[in-house]
Amino acid sequence: MRQSIRTAGIVAAAMFVALQLPTLRAAELQPIIRSAQPKIVKIYGAGGYRGLEAYQSGFLFSAEGHVLTAWSYVLDTDYITVTLNDGRKFEEAKLLGADPRLDLAVLKIEAADLPHFDLAEKAVAQPGTRVLAFSNLYGVAVGDEEASVLHGIVSVVTKLNARRGAFATPYEGPAYVLDAMTNNPGSAGGALVDYHGRLLGMLGKELRHTQSNIWLNFAIPTAELRQTAEAIRDGKYVRKAPDEQAAKLSDPQNLDLLGITLVPDVLQRTPPYVDAVAPGSSAALAGVRPDDLVLFVNNRITQSCEMVRKELELVHRVDPVKATLLRGQELLEVTLQAPPRTTTQPAGAKLPQ
Repeated sequence: MRQSIRTAGIVAAAMFVALQLPTLRAAELQPIIRSAQPKIVKIYGAGGYRGLEAYQSGFLFSAEGHVLTAWSYVLDTDYITVTLNDGRKFEEAKLLGADPRLDLAVLKIEAADLPHFDLAEKAVAQPGTRVLAFSNLYGVAVGDEEASVLHGIVSVVTKLNARRGAFATPYEGPAYVLDAMTNNPGSAGGALVDYHGRLLGMLGKELRHTQSNIWLNFAIPTAELRQTAEAIRDGKYVRKAPDEQAAKLSDPQNLDLLGITLVPDVLQRTPPYVDAVAPGSSAALAGVRPDDLVLFVNNRITQSCEMVRKELELVHRVDPVKATLLRGQELLEVTLQAPPRTTTQPAGAKLPQ
């Protein structure tokens, strides 16, 4: 049964390519497709409610199991599953780090000698470049089935910041705009390759014009992703042990000093939404508002209220705190500073309300 499903998937992918390529035989693309498929992974995580899909795509960029994918709510769970092209399933994939400004995240699975894309390979596309997009769109592959393959061309190379307002997205850098319907549910994090099998970029999330409802299909170029992805892979974003570091701080930062109250921490992993901001506080002066989501504190991911508090324990009271917030689809960076302590104010005192 599994073999028949796998064969049907390969045939369907080949037929899809063949239908779109009247001037190019599908057989000529098979070596490229066969080379790229083992590098594509299926990712499963949070979702399944309010119409949110619990799956997306990704691709390997190291032989040791590092996966590059899109930063999304799917990864907001302790139980991320990565399934390889050969059907191997890794149910405890580790989120090493993420950068929502680039809409990317890096996962790690415990494997070795895996086929992978080389981020250092200098492959770029120009308008008119023929491309192939690999992804698990609509979640049709669950085991060792092949990823979906779409053929298209790069229509234009532009910056997405020129489209803000009409197309709401935190990523504002260069993008390959494609003529194929690549940005479907589950496609985010997939790979865009050229006809030599070289990685060109990562497929972006679904993006729709707020006025005309036109969908924009795009990929983020590899050159924009490489530095951050490699930094995360090499440990730049790895969290330090809170207990060892906090023990050295006799007077650490805390939310009360900054003027922020988060939502009640009722779950094991309550998302760190701002519930209230104290008038006249550093947070109020920086423009923090209720309902803002705290994504990063000093460039470290904060996926829960508890993680925000632990990160602040690593910062001395006199030092500024850099926070990255998500407000709707807009990313904001603010710098917060606790007020100076008076001579009679004891260490650890809270900001007056």
